[in-house]
Amino acid sequence: MTSVLRYALIGDGESPHLLKWARALAALPEIELWVASSRGFLPGFDAIVPADRRLALGTRPDAAGGNLALLKQLPRLAGWLHRVHPDWLHAHYLTSHGTLAWLAQRLYGVRGRLVGSAWGSDILVTPQRSTALRALTRRVLRACVLTTSDSQVMAEKMRALGAFDIMVFPFGLEAMPPLPPAKDDSLFFANRGLEPVYAPERVLQAFAALPGEGLRLVVANDGSLRAELQKMADARTRFVGRLDADTQAGWYARARWYLSLPTSDSVSVSVLEAMAHGCIPIVSDLPANRELVRDGDNGIVLGAGERLTPERLAPLAARADAVAATNRAWVEREALFAPRVRAFVDRLQEIGSR
Repeated sequence: MTSVLRYALIGDGESPHLLKWARALAALPEIELWVASSRGFLPGFDAIVPADRRLALGTRPDAAGGNLALLKQLPRLAGWLHRVHPDWLHAHYLTSHGTLAWLAQRLYGVRGRLVGSAWGSDILVTPQRSTALRALTRRVLRACVLTTSDSQVMAEKMRALGAFDIMVFPFGLEAMPPLPPAKDDSLFFANRGLEPVYAPERVLQAFAALPGEGLRLVVANDGSLRAELQKMADARTRFVGRLDADTQAGWYARARWYLSLPTSDSVSVSVLEAMAHGCIPIVSDLPANRELVRDGDNGIVLGAGERLTPERLAPLAARADAVAATNRAWVEREALFAPRVRAFVDRLQEIGSR
């Protein structure tokens, strides 16, 4: 009989990504799930984790660092963890929540084994900002008995920083969407954050280079660059703001093309979602993107400074339905989330039995 694991998830409870992890973990019979959030909680947590198993620290962490307010909550988090008495602490985003969990163990004697999940910029960007942040990331990684990465390229960087046991799997979909209806060949969709890290201006520039009054670009999401982007967009572009899941799924289902052109990224959940909905991805030339997209075969990899032209689109457009079917099949085979989390917990059980 499998023993019950007291499992403390530590991250941003207002992130749909942490909620997805919580749903997958809570569905496993051997997991007794507890969650500490640096901010608050999305309503979806109410159905899966009782309120008396949750802690909201009420801070506003910044991915760029300087999170003194979060560090000030360390005694409160440590006290809560002592009451939880977890077997496992699982920190998401290593340079903030990973640091908090590591310090709770090191300074306050919190029990449990530490595991960590890298989300992207915590490995690809933050350690490059300063020697101190690089050293901190290295310490957190070395304290983790197991880490997860959503791409091979990020896993290699984690190993270079001192991680020694890494499971690599996409931060995938909870379920496959239905087959899309007839696609609109003239519709392009983009939904990454309108922040510098996602380079949304590159999306507008790529689309603007395409001739044709009948083409349309729908830009979802929001961010600090929205007003500036709206000024530079052409008349064929529509900004629709933040979308609920059903509305976003509707745009994915209708759009033939999906644009994601950040200057730094790991495997993007949004790109996986687009592929699952049968969109043809147009992505920036990054190692993690090349793990998903083969240029000219199942999408387009657009190099820095390279123009998006009708000639690049035409061969894919000619076999668009076949490309969509191939992309959907790959996501269903390789990027569904629940089986990966099941394998992850099996690995924890194996480590715990040693």
